[in-house]
Formats: sequence, C-alpha cells, structure tokens
Amino acid sequence: MTKKIPLTRYIATFFYLISFWLFLSGHYDIFHVAIGIICCAGITYTSTDLLFSNPTGKKRHVIVFEFIIYIFWLLYQIVIANLQVARLVLSPKLTIDPRIIIYKSPLLEGDVAQATFGNSITLTPGTVTIDLRDKEFHVHALTPIFADDLNNGAMEHRVARIYH
Repeated sequence: MTKKIPLTRYIATFFYLISFWLFLSGHYDIFHVAIGIICCAGITYTSTDLLFSNPTGKKRHVIVFEFIIYIFWLLYQIVIANLQVARLVLSPKLTIDPRIIIYKSPLLEGDVAQATFGNSITLTPGTVTIDLRDKEFHVHALTPIFADDLNNGAMEHRVARIYH
C-alpha cells in the first residue's frame, strides 16, 4: 500500500530539480529548458517519495545539515584517496594488490542509507561497490590499505548518523 503524497511535495520537488538543472546547465534556450522540464517532471513523478521520505522522525533541516556536513567530509576523503591512488600509480616501488572484500553493515537500515553508503564507497578512488546483498557490500579495493580504510567504519557511522 502506497501513501498518498500531497501535490505540494510534487511541486516542491519539481522546482528543486529544475532550479538545479538550470544552475548546472547554463543553457537557457528553449531546447535545453524544455528538455530540463521533461526530465525533471519524469524524475519528480517517480522519485518524490524518496526526496521527502523521513523514516527517522528527525526534523528535515537536521537531516539536511548532517548530510551537508557529510558531503564535505566525503569530499575530503575523495581528495585523500585521489592522492593515495596517484602515489600508488606513479611509484614503481608500490604494488597494486587488488581484492574483493565483503563489508557487513549492521547499522544501515533502509534503501536510501544503503545507496548513500554504496555510492560513497564508489566515489572514493581505490574502492568500488560491485554488489549489495542483505546488508553485505561487495567491494573491490585496489590495495589492503583501501580495504582497511573501509573496514574502520568511519564512513558507515557517518551515513548511519544521517539516516538514524
């Protein structure tokens, strides 16, 4: 049984998306704006329940604030991982020792939290989420160091803090 979503949420979602589209696009001719409207309308129709879902009961502004903090932390992690991968690739003495690890996540409940975590792993150079089954993330790590960075649980705890 699906919950009925108020029309105001569809309208708000559409305006968030079209504003973001126009900001990123930088093209304001009729063709690009029309494509933006069509795409944003389709995404609004299919995804409004994701944007406005709040299973935690937290106030929305608290979730947004925690997510913004997480984004800055993730960007920092991406920069650090980029430097580690560059050093690994450019140094002839360092060897690449790839492995597949299975990371079990007892903290992450819900599809959005798990998707955020899996995408964060993939965005961080040196690791790629290749599968997710029953809260088990199958991750390809370029070296044991990247696997250890994932296994320390910092990213999982930060994502769990947003969504719980």
